[in-house]
Amino acid sequence: MNLSSAVRRTLAPVALGAVSVAGLCLGLSVFPVTPGYAQPANSPTSITSTRSAPVMNDNVLLKEWSGPFGGVPPFDQVKIEHFKPALEQAMAESLAAIDAIAAHPGAPTFANTIEALEKADAKYTRVSAIYNVWSGSMSSDEFRPVQVEMAPKLAAYRDKILQNAALFKRIETVYESPEKAKLNPEQQRLVWDYYTDFVRAGAKLSAEQKQQIATINQRLAALYTKFSNNLLHDEEEYALYLTKDQLGGLTDEYIAAAAEAAAQRGRKGEYAVLNTRSSMDPFLTFSSERALREKVWRTYYSRGDNNDAYDNKPLITEILKLRAERTKLQGYPTFAHRALEKQVAKTPDAAMQLMEKVWKASTARVKEEVADMQALANQERAGITIEPWDYRFYAEKVRKAKYDLDSNEVKQYLQLEKLREGMFWAATRLFGYEFEPRTDIAVYHPDVRVWAVNKAGKHVGLFYFDPYARQGKRSGAWMSAYRKQQRLAGSITPLISNNSNFVKGAPGEPVLISWDDARTLFHEFGHALHGLSSDVTYPSQSGTSVARDYVELPSQIYEHWAGTPELLNEFARHYKTGATMPKELLAKIERAEKFNQGFATTEFLGSALIDMKLHTMSDPGNLDPGKFEKETLAALGMPKELPMRHRTPQFAHIFSSEGYAAGYYSYLWADAITADAWEAFVEGKGAYDKEVAQRFYDWVLSKGNTIDPAEAYRKFRGRDVDTNALMRDRGFPVSQ
Repeated sequence: MNLSSAVRRTLAPVALGAVSVAGLCLGLSVFPVTPGYAQPANSPTSITSTRSAPVMNDNVLLKEWSGPFGGVPPFDQVKIEHFKPALEQAMAESLAAIDAIAAHPGAPTFANTIEALEKADAKYTRVSAIYNVWSGSMSSDEFRPVQVEMAPKLAAYRDKILQNAALFKRIETVYESPEKAKLNPEQQRLVWDYYTDFVRAGAKLSAEQKQQIATINQRLAALYTKFSNNLLHDEEEYALYLTKDQLGGLTDEYIAAAAEAAAQRGRKGEYAVLNTRSSMDPFLTFSSERALREKVWRTYYSRGDNNDAYDNKPLITEILKLRAERTKLQGYPTFAHRALEKQVAKTPDAAMQLMEKVWKASTARVKEEVADMQALANQERAGITIEPWDYRFYAEKVRKAKYDLDSNEVKQYLQLEKLREGMFWAATRLFGYEFEPRTDIAVYHPDVRVWAVNKAGKHVGLFYFDPYARQGKRSGAWMSAYRKQQRLAGSITPLISNNSNFVKGAPGEPVLISWDDARTLFHEFGHALHGLSSDVTYPSQSGTSVARDYVELPSQIYEHWAGTPELLNEFARHYKTGATMPKELLAKIERAEKFNQGFATTEFLGSALIDMKLHTMSDPGNLDPGKFEKETLAALGMPKELPMRHRTPQFAHIFSSEGYAAGYYSYLWADAITADAWEAFVEGKGAYDKEVAQRFYDWVLSKGNTIDPAEAYRKFRGRDVDTNALMRDRGFPVSQ
């Protein structure tokens, strides 16, 4: 993470993602980092500092990245014992550079203050990029104590930057200087960002108040790390082992993957249902063993909520109390008001208005879906009332009955590798990207593959792909940036990765994925394209460094291309015969496009509304998370037949960091923008309209945070967003 990213996202722990945060998406994360930068001898940041740093030249993490494409991370040389000393030295050097900027003898200018800050933490950026990979994808019993020890130190490091009074004074001087009017729009926005973020973090507070905030931030960092590790424990330690007579309804590929998962855990001859969404979801969809479905459902939705040493509820209580205390010091009525201040929505009320508009329609649709399922169960004389562990199973039956669409039949045509080719193909057709596989780039695990990305004969960046679930890898799917594009320190190209948790099949067998998983694959690649398409000068404005409720636009719109006939006809190939998907099956998919939107929308909104209501409390006190969740959902009218997508004790988006805290609504907000943006393609010459794609590239993908998102969208669309497009997209009644 570069210095301005550290400023902008100072409240997020370095351990996870999108801000080192709970990432872009589904447990999504992005690591904003910048490339190495060698300070010239006459640079302002080369001035001798009062801080000193230990010297550890033999630590690979402290060295410049070498190799092709401007250098690549030395993943294959990393040892866990490198992390602590490397982080400590990198932080010390970064703080020394900050002191030098703050003590610069010349009058504050954009060049000697703002640009200098953009260059000040090259080594820390490189070290933290690799540290974040181990946090999210390579965790282990050996690594986790390092996380626990470093979390408060990393929080303290960020606070030392934000609470540097002399540094803020220089930033404030530039912000108020007549010189600012002479800067170009990107530079003006950068100055505003720095100034605003320092003020929001408490730069104008008293020394005593700053110390209170620093103490709170260090404690929160430790709590976030513990929350993440508790959740990872429950995902890794719980598995349901089945025998052959308990496999009713499951697909052959699921059975093969479950057998492989059991064998890897020393239970050869059995079949493991893992405690992850990618394993749970298909089991609940296809297993005919209702008692086992209930067991899997209860185990999955009780992660972090087992009243044991790994229970997250006490952590949540403390996190909310500390956030409220810090928010009061910073001068905001609630945490949510502060969190949304710089977002497109601006206020909690605006976010709530959109959620409430959709909530009424989505819960009404759930009633219709449950009625259809119950009628089918009654017709079968099942003698049951639909419960949460029945929803996916009977929804699949209704899908077959209503649309003659069997998702297992669809899955035979959805090979992970072919769809990966398809997402590349769409990027080529839309934006002119070409992808060249590389085997000479170091990776951190054998599952990871790398491609060089080119456009019009010019190298654009590298794309890393880490698709499979494994021990030590957190659940979900996310995009990461090991290095961000910039032009300030030369022509620096980005290093971008997508990370998923698909269940790896038996050796030599293709990995078949669900339609939902296919959309997730394309979703994350939309984030990757956002990072790869960046064309900005300053690293902190690069790629996905945009408002949280806008960053999902590139990812959510890219999902639409997964379902286009042009792509499916080419890449939806039967895993045995190689035959293309029949036109009749494709037509069924299109007819069923809006099926089960009640479930999908309501489970998401349950989580988003809980998030917003938790963070609009000015004083949560000793809140009981379980009681709050139950009572709030009841007051909202949450249907009893389904849970919120992320129950509070496992809601990593908002409790393993602050990346999406009071911001989970942003998926819906961005989805409203996405639905309207997609209609721009539909209204034109179709999904692959190059003119519309070029406008999307020019005003969305390439701009980063150099322009206000609302203005950028108007440039692309020619008008403001029509939120009724979201209702049309989901098949809900449109309000007039």
